[in-house]
Amino acid sequence: MLPPSTPENDFSLAQTKGDLTRPSLAIASVLPALEMPGAPVSDVSSDPLRVDSNEPSVLGDASATRVKQNKKNSRWIALLLILVSCGLSVLWGSFLARSSSVGMTDFKAVYSGARCLIQHSDPYKSGDFLRVYQAEGGRIPTDPTMALLLRRALLVCVNLPTTLFFILPFAQLPLAQAYVLWMLFMAAGLALAAFLMWTTGANKAPGISLSLTCTLLANCVILFKDGNAAGIVVSLCVAAVWCFLEDRFVPAGILCLALSLIIKPHDAGLVWLYFLLAGGVLRKRALQTLIVTVVLSLPAFLWVSHVAPDWLPELRSNVQEASAHGGLNDPGPAAIGFHHPDNIIDLQAFLSVFRDDPRLYVPASYLVSGSLLLLWSFATLRSRFSRERAWLALAAIAALTMLITYHRQHDAKLLLLTVPACAMLWAEGGPTRWVALVANSAGILITGDIPATALSILTGQLHVQSGFFGHLKTALLVRPAPLILLFIAAFYLWIYLRRSALAPETANGAEYS
Repeated sequence: MLPPSTPENDFSLAQTKGDLTRPSLAIASVLPALEMPGAPVSDVSSDPLRVDSNEPSVLGDASATRVKQNKKNSRWIALLLILVSCGLSVLWGSFLARSSSVGMTDFKAVYSGARCLIQHSDPYKSGDFLRVYQAEGGRIPTDPTMALLLRRALLVCVNLPTTLFFILPFAQLPLAQAYVLWMLFMAAGLALAAFLMWTTGANKAPGISLSLTCTLLANCVILFKDGNAAGIVVSLCVAAVWCFLEDRFVPAGILCLALSLIIKPHDAGLVWLYFLLAGGVLRKRALQTLIVTVVLSLPAFLWVSHVAPDWLPELRSNVQEASAHGGLNDPGPAAIGFHHPDNIIDLQAFLSVFRDDPRLYVPASYLVSGSLLLLWSFATLRSRFSRERAWLALAAIAALTMLITYHRQHDAKLLLLTVPACAMLWAEGGPTRWVALVANSAGILITGDIPATALSILTGQLHVQSGFFGHLKTALLVRPAPLILLFIAAFYLWIYLRRSALAPETANGAEYS
């Protein structure tokens, strides 16, 4: 059972006090209905309509009714804007997917891999994969550049067996119908995840929360164009976090987090780690999720092992081929997609611009991100649980997740988890609220599809320049995302460490038991 709500440890259950007079992004400035004039019961001394609780008043009842109605209206307006923002990305992305010879690339990759399993073919052998792909109507572009990109991105299967197993229900349908269903599933999931994060942040700063979530959703064009599974993974992961911290629909939360770990463990893995380290009931949730993940993964591994007995070395070979120098997933400047809008955003991608030698930039990347991860883990183990610190920890780990291992810009939609923490800091006032707002806005914009495409066009002819300052200029112009994500991770980790140090040490998760 959840503890009583207090100002220190529970901002997600607090009553709201809207304030759109504070600066926010443009999308929220036109929403006067989001301003909620009602104040919490504990802060009504300045309310001219206040009456003594022992003397009921029609005027007081009317004020309470008006506050309740305003809250209800604000939720409907926020939901509408979230749906519109997501809908714009869906329509634009779907149009680009159908008009491009390399549209739906990521979805076709997992779809064709699942079709291989259905036909008892080895999806990790390029010959079998190409045969199934062409049998399903897939074509190789006549343009040599596009053909090379398609072969590197599509015809080399680097997906886990559990990912292909999850796609099997979609693979039973023709490609066009499966793609439409996939897009609808992804759009509904992202919209729901964004709405859950807005409802959490709206208790502190409704305008700021709505601006950030709508900006992120409106910049998912490439995500819907390529149909990458990151959209579904982020949706499931964010929904699971909300279920666990709000202690609502917990079985659904366990299933959502398990599915996200099955599809893309490098996206949801560190979020799961937080619940494991937090202790108490949250650790129990993490262990339950692990059990469900193992149970759901066993059929996938057994089936793939039967169809393709050598799938593990073949998968390892495919990953090495894709990540080789000059390959599609090479983090260095020699990669095929160095100027692509959906760029690699891990820390290796930034450091490789200075010295394109994996013997240098890989250890340096692990040293920086690993040090931050150790500090974060130590603070999580030592500090007492509270929802305030939970959202700070999740904001830090959402950005840090992008830096440690291979990730692209579509994976950065996990920054939805930073919205409640930003809203909390904004409501507290002081200089940190501006730092939080600028950092979140920069992170969402620079990893957004529209700004990234514009930046890709402007720097498309820019090559790595000589000298340290030339390298720095190239890194900042072509690959600014890792640096901004590093700042977000360090900033929220700093706030998290400070507040964890002030909290008395006790058994982890005690407030959640």
